[in-house]
Amino acid sequence: MAITATSRKRSKNPEDDDPPQPKRNRRTLKIKEPEAEPSKPSQPKTVKGKGEMVVVDLPDKKKKSTRKTAVSKSTKGIDGPLKSLIRKGKKKVGVEEDDDEDKVSDLDIPDAENAVDEEEEIEDDPVEKMERKITKSKKQNQNSDCRLTGEPVPIQEARIRWPHRYDPVKARKGGKGYLHARQHFTSAVVDGETFHLNDCCHIQAEEGEKYYIGRIVEFFETTKKEPYIAVEWFFRAEDTVIKFHSDKVDDRLIFSSESGDDNPLDCVVEKITIIQASSYVINIMYWEYNTLLQFLFTVINDTLLFVGIQADVASSSLSSRFSSIGSLKADPNQPSTSSAPENSEMTLLDLYAGCGGMSTGLCMGASASGVNLVTRWAVDFSPEACQSLRHNHPETENLFSDIYLPTRFQVRHTTAGDYLELLKAWTELCETYILETGEPANADEDEEDDELEADSCAADDDVIFEVDKIVGICYGDPKEIKEGSALYYKVSWKGFSSEMDTWEPATGLENCEESIKDFVIDGYTRHILPLPGTVDVICGGPPCQGISGFNRYREKDEPLKDIKNFQLEVFMNIIKFLQPRFTLMENVVDIMRFEKAYLGRLAVARLVAMQYQVRLGFLVAGKYGLPQFRMRTFIWGARTTEKLPQFPLPTHKVVSRGFCPKEFEKCNVKVDEDEEKLLKDALLLGDAIRDLPEISTHEDRDEMEYGEDPITITDFERMLRRPKHALMGSAIPKSKESPPKLYDHRPLKLSKHDNIRVSQIPQRKGANYRDLKGVVVDANNIARRHKRIKIMLAPRKPLVPEYALKYVRGTSKKPFGRLWWDEIVSTVVGRAEPHNQVILHPQQDRTLSIRENARLQGFPDYYQFFGKVKQRYIQVGNAVAVPVGRALGFALARAVNEIPDDGPVFVLPPSFSS
Repeated sequence: MAITATSRKRSKNPEDDDPPQPKRNRRTLKIKEPEAEPSKPSQPKTVKGKGEMVVVDLPDKKKKSTRKTAVSKSTKGIDGPLKSLIRKGKKKVGVEEDDDEDKVSDLDIPDAENAVDEEEEIEDDPVEKMERKITKSKKQNQNSDCRLTGEPVPIQEARIRWPHRYDPVKARKGGKGYLHARQHFTSAVVDGETFHLNDCCHIQAEEGEKYYIGRIVEFFETTKKEPYIAVEWFFRAEDTVIKFHSDKVDDRLIFSSESGDDNPLDCVVEKITIIQASSYVINIMYWEYNTLLQFLFTVINDTLLFVGIQADVASSSLSSRFSSIGSLKADPNQPSTSSAPENSEMTLLDLYAGCGGMSTGLCMGASASGVNLVTRWAVDFSPEACQSLRHNHPETENLFSDIYLPTRFQVRHTTAGDYLELLKAWTELCETYILETGEPANADEDEEDDELEADSCAADDDVIFEVDKIVGICYGDPKEIKEGSALYYKVSWKGFSSEMDTWEPATGLENCEESIKDFVIDGYTRHILPLPGTVDVICGGPPCQGISGFNRYREKDEPLKDIKNFQLEVFMNIIKFLQPRFTLMENVVDIMRFEKAYLGRLAVARLVAMQYQVRLGFLVAGKYGLPQFRMRTFIWGARTTEKLPQFPLPTHKVVSRGFCPKEFEKCNVKVDEDEEKLLKDALLLGDAIRDLPEISTHEDRDEMEYGEDPITITDFERMLRRPKHALMGSAIPKSKESPPKLYDHRPLKLSKHDNIRVSQIPQRKGANYRDLKGVVVDANNIARRHKRIKIMLAPRKPLVPEYALKYVRGTSKKPFGRLWWDEIVSTVVGRAEPHNQVILHPQQDRTLSIRENARLQGFPDYYQFFGKVKQRYIQVGNAVAVPVGRALGFALARAVNEIPDDGPVFVLPPSFSS
């Protein structure tokens, strides 16, 4: 994640070299800790903690210094989020949807008068700063041994190493926090203990507070002959972006920064040892960035060096055990180290997958960088989305059709919570029936008689049902008996066709151990479910409705009480159980706004607690070659044994709508103004959909021919027409279909009255409901109904609907708004009603079709969607834009291939977006 620059220099009186005098209203950082006795052991002591880059985020509590011997921590270098309060705006509300597409009627917008446009700013919490008095330090014990030792550093060498201490101009002018040096040393003695440059130590804090932790970078004597040190600070979790979720993080974890202070030598308490957690962290410590924040860490531990990831003893043991007996990692085609061998396959689990936009983009981008990333498992609660996933992955096999067919891609229609319970149950089954030799358990024991097993699984009536084999497993309520979730097996009965297969609770099949064992051994071989340590990448976007600005009933007091918000915890629990090498989470920007970024901070805290490196960024879809804006939050996670993926810099010129939270504005992935001039021109609506055949508002075909080739076609349109194997890489066989079909090019079915309204909206740029007869706009830009003109379409059905006039108090131009060819769409959403959004086709009297929306999201034309029309719009609108996923997939492949670039961002190759 990220670090906000925070140097901490002390004040300096320009007339002399006395230590700084108390200064009021100084905004500084504060690290809290339980009371600690300032006793000084004779031997170096190892501190429990970890450290690397950190977002410097200030705690809410404010205290004054009450102890003379105290450390000052100033905030020089803080800008952006700590300079001003965030301008307040208003929340947004949305439109209630009717899931039944056959019930077509006018839509009343609830509370339309108080609604706000999507581009309006949502109220953001002010960024708080903390004030602390800076006090002059005195010795804790006048009799203590506290002195600089050894020969002074030669003055010429000192001037080269620490030129700021010998600057004559600064010496004359003085200034805040400046101390002029008389001479420098390389060591010091405090209470009999010798300290050297780069030693880490505890520094005295205010009374009752935890010791500060710093690294000594200077020993010097002021012109008043007072011994001083300069330190660079480490921060604890509560002082970072994690903030009030610090209880989730191991208290041994600390974070390094370039922030530092000058302090009297007698502030030193004791020497400590700081141990790096990752080889990747060592070379990227103490960095500061202007455009992006990053968050890496080191480990401090007095008894144990962390090696890799160890979420808990049980899961780590399982991971090692399964890897040794032929799990995914033991496959010769799988990578066994942090770098991927040529043509190896990396496995991906897509949670809250929807129709698969994120995983599709990641696989495409990884393929472009030579990494064969394959979506092996996907989970979503929508059956329609699962159907879309299965269809668009021809390598998918029917999960329950025939257990002996190889299955490469498993799509499960279930909740993430039930999926986690299934993973736990499956792991236990593999432990029971799979030994390290790969042989089934109890192999040497006498097998049960087949008739006994058949009898034990028989029904109570006259017909005896004998288990032929078990063909599936799930956790939930597949029989819909409403008695809660449990483990179920799908049973194929001897003498009956597969149509008679049924789901049976595991508790009723306790005597069918041989069938269960056969199923587990076969399922383990085919990797029907991931095991701890067998997943390379987990990606997902937990539901955002609980925090979205469109939700007027957000749970503010206890956000996790909302079941949708709680899915973030479930997502993290799955990561903790499976221990993937990399993770990627996507969500709306509101996750870093809502309730002081409660959920966003929680996500970071959970990943850090699991010993993952973390990087946060805000990406705008239009900047990666799409004709829509769409800003979203992305959080990378990587084991300490892996290189943390970077964020790709934009490739196209787009002026963003909306804004990222002020506190995290340095996480906005962007280029500076001079570099932006070199980017490609923004894609426009006409660049994406103009080649598609003309249709009417009544079009109901799910597939059609492209028709005659257009006279002109853009590179973007040409790319989306390419076949799947050309876009997805070696994992996809070449298609024999010729010529290709066009799918889902059909619009939302509108009511009779809405069709009349749409047909009367002029076909010109900027047209909307205000162009209908009977609407006047006053000098304050407020639309209202004409007093003498009121056109009725039917009783109580005016041509100009009341909800349009009331939307955003009559100031919005969105209702029944018509797009134009040279525009960029704001954000593709999961609904197509024109009542409060600009979604009408430029020159056809209809809404944009499913395919046109899919193209605005970057989905290739081969990608087909399933379900009712409204469900298909939802799948497209909820997806991660494919070009964004593709750019992130390229970033992931760079990390896997260990490209030597340690910055938080990188430049995509020129050919990437062509």
